[in-house]
Amino acid sequence: MKFIDEANILVAAGKGGDGGLSFRREKYIPFGGPDGGDGGDGGSVYVVGERNLNTLVDYRFKKHFHAQNGSPGSGSNCTGAKGSDLLLKVPLGTVVYNIETDEILAEVHAHGEQSMIAQGGFHGLGNLRYKSSINRAPRQFSKGSAGDKREVKLELKLLADVGLLGLPNAGKSTLISAVSAARPKIADYPFTTLHPNLGVVRLAQDQSFVVADIPGVIEGAAQGAGLGLRFLKHLSRTSLLLHVVDFAPIDNSNVLDNIKTVQQELCEYGQGLDLKPCWLVLNKVDLIDDNACDDLVQTIKEDLGWQGPIFVISAVSAKGLKELCFKIMEHITTYTEKNVNNEQ
Repeated sequence: MKFIDEANILVAAGKGGDGGLSFRREKYIPFGGPDGGDGGDGGSVYVVGERNLNTLVDYRFKKHFHAQNGSPGSGSNCTGAKGSDLLLKVPLGTVVYNIETDEILAEVHAHGEQSMIAQGGFHGLGNLRYKSSINRAPRQFSKGSAGDKREVKLELKLLADVGLLGLPNAGKSTLISAVSAARPKIADYPFTTLHPNLGVVRLAQDQSFVVADIPGVIEGAAQGAGLGLRFLKHLSRTSLLLHVVDFAPIDNSNVLDNIKTVQQELCEYGQGLDLKPCWLVLNKVDLIDDNACDDLVQTIKEDLGWQGPIFVISAVSAKGLKELCFKIMEHITTYTEKNVNNEQ
């Protein structure tokens, strides 16, 4: 199934039903008076979180969505039926924008969570409402109002605790497959990963976190090179970034230059990603000797002035993975507790 993380659609809420214009006509009741009922409200449009969806492919071809109109009022003071609401199922992490104003209309984070994105029209009033002591036989009634109609943009931002980024073939897909049940495509050529992958890392019964793996970022991505920076938005909800670096690049490129390239593209992208905690994960340590490994770590600290944590691992042999995962869990726990305290 094709991975679709953006879609533009047109949503239209239902129109409110018109009020009724009617008079009571019964035997032996010559002046029954007005009895026109109110119309029904128009149906609204909602987005609903669905945990079993992971793309917006349902909105790739169908672009127009209309809620039901409200029914008009009728005689005997009968109120028109309310129009049925329209529920649009979307993956968790979906953000809905008003294209015209760029306003965020809704963000869906939980399964079953509902958010209105188009308000249904309000009902019209029947002529019974206009009856008074001086207006005994009113012929006035009001029409129902139109529902909201707008073009919206659905944008999926994956819900993950940790995001992996790095150059192509740095070993990100191998890493996520080694620590979780995710099985992304793994090969020895660039851009094997064409869309984001999610994996759940479970350390204990009540200790787990979600990792997001995105396609590789290359030099010039900010200008559209490679797959560009389109998928970096999926790291915006993470609390931690892991910059995965290939210890032994197949193209014999310089490791320090590779680190600078990704960090530079991250700064150019901005939007808060460059402010997130970022750990350096040096992968494929099994391909070099220990002395060369120690020298390279020291060079990174001195030449790049790297202040954050540095982990040395091998995703293939699982060396260093256990320590890395427990450190990540510790960071996420601290981050969560801090946010809870701030909310209180």
